[in-house]
Amino acid sequence: MNPPGHVALVGLPGSGKSTVGRQLARRLGWPFLDSDQIIEQRIGLSIREFFEREGEQPFRDLEQSVIDELTAGEPCVLSTGGGAVLRPANREHLRERSHAIYLHSLPEDVFRRLRHDRNRPLLQVADPLARLRDLYAVRDPLYRESARLVVETGRPSVPALVHLIASQLEVAGRVPASKP
Repeated sequence: MNPPGHVALVGLPGSGKSTVGRQLARRLGWPFLDSDQIIEQRIGLSIREFFEREGEQPFRDLEQSVIDELTAGEPCVLSTGGGAVLRPANREHLRERSHAIYLHSLPEDVFRRLRHDRNRPLLQVADPLARLRDLYAVRDPLYRESARLVVETGRPSVPALVHLIASQLEVAGRVPASKP
């Protein structure tokens, strides 16, 4: 069996990375870390406020530093920000230091989930669905490049997704097999 390591979840904003990640971590008995929450704790602002004050590039610099640190640390389930894959260094860290899983969601599905969410800075635009389609067009190939496994999030419930991911991790030798 390969030694256990990090499991990192990548995907569009609203694809379920935090929700699935928390439950997966609980099932595996590992800590759950959310890179966006850690960034917010360090800067003392919401990511939305930071984006408004400083812009996207300073945020991406900070995000890269946090992902580097977290993927080099103790095994955990890591939820990454939707744009983390934009930086080549992040894709490399996710691919080389973790078992990255792409929670694949279509823009229309994400839009249904997020249409009332005001805390996602990249979606505070006149046409958020068009924005999600643009993000998907750019990021889908990057998520696929970073991930070892692609999981469709459209139909299954969160518990079903967690079970599927845990089973795949067991088959890949990334976690010990569940006891019956």
